[in-house]
Amino acid sequence: MKVCVLTLFPELFDPFWAHGIIRRAVQAERLIPRTINIRDHAQGRHRVTDDRPYGGGCGMVMKPEPLTAALADARVGLPAATTLLLSPQGRPFDQAAAQSLAGVEALILVCGRYEGVDERFIDAHVDAEVSIGDFVLTGGELGAMVVIDAVTRLIPGVLGNAESAGNDTFSDGLVEYAHYTRPATFDDRAVPEVLQSGNHQAIDRWRHETSLIRTVLKRPDLLHGRDFSAEERAVLMKWRRDLDRLLG
Repeated sequence: MKVCVLTLFPELFDPFWAHGIIRRAVQAERLIPRTINIRDHAQGRHRVTDDRPYGGGCGMVMKPEPLTAALADARVGLPAATTLLLSPQGRPFDQAAAQSLAGVEALILVCGRYEGVDERFIDAHVDAEVSIGDFVLTGGELGAMVVIDAVTRLIPGVLGNAESAGNDTFSDGLVEYAHYTRPATFDDRAVPEVLQSGNHQAIDRWRHETSLIRTVLKRPDLLHGRDFSAEERAVLMKWRRDLDRLLG
C-alpha cells in the first residue's frame, strides 16, 4: 500500500517509519510511505499556511491554497487514493474501518492543525473525516500514525503470522482471550492447564469462551445487537448459573 501524509511537521514521521512492524513493512515494500510538507506549497516569502477565521473568534485556520497544492502533489503518483482528514469531528476509527481501509489501493492522510481546516478544502477534496477518539489533540499527526499502524498490520504479508490479525481484539466483535507465556507458574499463579494440554480443539474452545466472558466484563457495549451462536449462549447460561450459585 502507498501512503502519503500531508503535514506541517514531516520530521515527526521519520522515527515512525523506522521502527517495529512499520519498519519491516517499509523494508519489504508492503508499505510505501511519503510525507509532504504543506508549508512547501505555501506562497510568499514567509510561506504562511494559516490565517484568521472569518467572523472572528480565537485561533487560526489552515488556508485552502497550500493544502490543495500539497494534495495535488500527492495525487500525481496516487490518482486513485482515498483522502482522509484527521479531525475530532470525524467518524470514529475502529477495527472495522481499519479492515476496510486495508483493501484500498492508496491512502492520503491530511493532518490538520490550529482551530481547523478551511471547509472549502474539505468539501472539495476529502473523502472522509476520521477521529481516533472524543478528545482534541494539537494536530492530526498522532491520529495519522494510529490509522497507518492499524491498517498496515492488516496488509497481507506484514505480520509474521498470517493468523495474528484475525485473532486481534475487535476482529470478531469480541475482546481477545487471555495470554500466557513462560514460566508455567509465577507468583504462585499457574497457567491454565488446558493451555498446556496440547489439545488444540480444547484450547480453541477455552479461548473463545474466555474471549466472550472478558467482553462481558470489560466491554459489554460490544455485545449489543450481537447474534449469539448456540455455543455462545450455552457459555453465557452456564456462567449465569455459576454466578447464581455463588450469590446464593
